Amino acid sequence: MKHRHPALFPLLALWFLLVLLACNLAGEPPAPTVVPRATATPPPTIGYSTLAPNELPEGVTQVAPDAVPQDLTLVNLLNQVDADRLFVHIDTLVNMQTRRVNSMGIDAAATYILNEFNRIREGAYQNNFGVNTQEFPVNFDGTQSIGKNIVGYIRGTDLNAGVIILGAHYDSISYNFTDSAAFAPGANDNASGIAALLEIARIMSLRPHRASIMFIAFSAEETQRAGSLAFVEGYLQANPDIDVTAMINLDIIGSSTGPDLAINEDEIRLYSAAPNESRSRQLARALNLIAKYHAMDMRIVVQDSVDREGRYSDHMSFSDAGYPAVRFIESLEDFSRQHSDRDTIDDIQAGYLLRGTQTILACMTALADGLPPPQNITLRQVSGSERELAYERVSGAQGYIVALRRPDGLIFSDYFPTSEISTTWDGFYAANYVSLAIASVDESGLIGPLSFEFGIAP
Repeated sequence: MKHRHPALFPLLALWFLLVLLACNLAGEPPAPTVVPRATATPPPTIGYSTLAPNELPEGVTQVAPDAVPQDLTLVNLLNQVDADRLFVHIDTLVNMQTRRVNSMGIDAAATYILNEFNRIREGAYQNNFGVNTQEFPVNFDGTQSIGKNIVGYIRGTDLNAGVIILGAHYDSISYNFTDSAAFAPGANDNASGIAALLEIARIMSLRPHRASIMFIAFSAEETQRAGSLAFVEGYLQANPDIDVTAMINLDIIGSSTGPDLAINEDEIRLYSAAPNESRSRQLARALNLIAKYHAMDMRIVVQDSVDREGRYSDHMSFSDAGYPAVRFIESLEDFSRQHSDRDTIDDIQAGYLLRGTQTILACMTALADGLPPPQNITLRQVSGSERELAYERVSGAQGYIVALRRPDGLIFSDYFPTSEISTTWDGFYAANYVSLAIASVDESGLIGPLSFEFGIAP
């Protein structure tokens, strides 16, 4: 699509390009089609573990996952997630009857989310929460209208820490695509994602963060991702200096029940674009490790595809354009409820949505607040079969996590903690591990974002 992009966001600060401009797009995209195909999903991945004591590099002490020091600030943040608030958001959106594009419900939903962001802004730490909108054209079912992405943002304290985007779509749709008044409550798809987005934004607004963060409620996802495409094409690509380090998309995250009375209360799936070495897949692996390292109640299960077969969501607009992006989605799906009048609030499980929101908040906190990863990673032969892994020390780091990926592994199968900036070992070979990544750990025990994966030579 070709768009024009005059400025819409007010000027805030030159260093923060992401909140300098927004795009009021013009031009008409081609009329989209919706492909509501329900298909099987790839099998889940297994979790990783620490190496056994006899497998560790010499001089490295084994640390059990349940002995990892917890960041008390992180624990307090997670305890602030309020299940009642989550359900109020979902109930309010469901009661709009439909949030289909070109309906009165979509306008009501946009107003509600904008008001909630403004409410967050009023209580934010040092007024460091901005709110804006981005308008774009929508052409669906022979009707033209204006869609609206709603954006909240926090300016980070570190100019080099990049921008993290947390997104979810707020529109809904019915299988009766031509009936703009058809009941499309969209409780799980995707009022659940919007509820988590608003709650995480509220909690993160109460303190400063190293990285800058954007919280985006996208419209028109159900019509071929029109809202997220407008943001990527009309804004991010028009401002190439914006360093998006992660885009995390929340879409259908509220239910632990699937068809045939199946229940999975302990896992949430994570999709990312191939190949296995892509920036998006590396982000997925990092989030898997962060959740496991901090012993979250919800296990993140990395999937070997960008989404379920024949389906899509807003993260694809970002990964298709080269930005690292992932999609969280519940462990099981009841496809008979999606895009129908059966997607109601009675199938949202409070405990599951609460723990999923907490897990995503923990990941966001690690990415936004954790120390940066070590730089200048090297791996050299030293003697016999041993190789030395070395990297620069990170100011403030009390230790490091070295994560290891086995050949063809979707996730890091092993890791070891170390307080040193060099490790000599005979295990650093491609026959054992094809890549590694390193994260810093601060004095409170919070793990930070992982480095780019370092390929291990044969």
